[in-house]
Amino acid sequence: MIVYPAIDLAGGKAVRLWQGQRDRLRVVAEDPVELAQRFVAAGAQFLHLVDLDAAFGGTGNDEVVRRILAAVTCPVQVGGGVRNQARYARLKEAGAARVVVGTAVLRRPELVERWLAEDPEGVVVAADNRGGRVVVAGWTEDTGEGLGAFAARMAALGVRHLLVTAVEQDGTGRGPDLEVLHAALAAFGPGVIASGGIGEVAHLARLVPLARRGLAGVVVGSLLVDGRATLADLQDVVREG
Repeated sequence: MIVYPAIDLAGGKAVRLWQGQRDRLRVVAEDPVELAQRFVAAGAQFLHLVDLDAAFGGTGNDEVVRRILAAVTCPVQVGGGVRNQARYARLKEAGAARVVVGTAVLRRPELVERWLAEDPEGVVVAADNRGGRVVVAGWTEDTGEGLGAFAARMAALGVRHLLVTAVEQDGTGRGPDLEVLHAALAAFGPGVIASGGIGEVAHLARLVPLARRGLAGVVVGSLLVDGRATLADLQDVVREG
């Protein structure tokens, strides 16, 4: 199971949101490139990078994303506003190992099917959910589709990586939503990546047993950027588990 340090971008800086709310944004690093390099120096196996400005439909942080991809030696999965071929291609050309897509799965499914056919390992589908239902467009639109049904549909489509974010938990540090993750694993199988709510080392320890059921990774944001745990602390928990 891989621990993915998360870097969320807004206005050229690394930030964190509370439950995806733009009006509850806080800056955690003025220089996202330096933060990414610190994570790599600490032993990151993979980074998780999200362009929040692009996700919310605004001008993205393409230049910062390119600089991060050029500055680090570990693979990076990048998401946020990937809703057309041009943006997908720019991220792949810049060096993204994986591209995270969400809204496009519902609005441009033919594009996602093409990307999966071209590079099945290079596509991550975001199953952002609130109240057990999938949400899109920067978490602002409720699709009405249940997480389990969506996860099963993605598995049938040939998706290999499913990023499951519990929006209510994201940025809160209150702990992961185990019910959501159990539902996703039951419907999708191996390849689920958990995100949202990891606020202490013990929270990660509660997820380690799920690796036997196919939990492939955990995205961690505030816990690391606030200095309440080190990447080594988290990787030790995974190894010991």
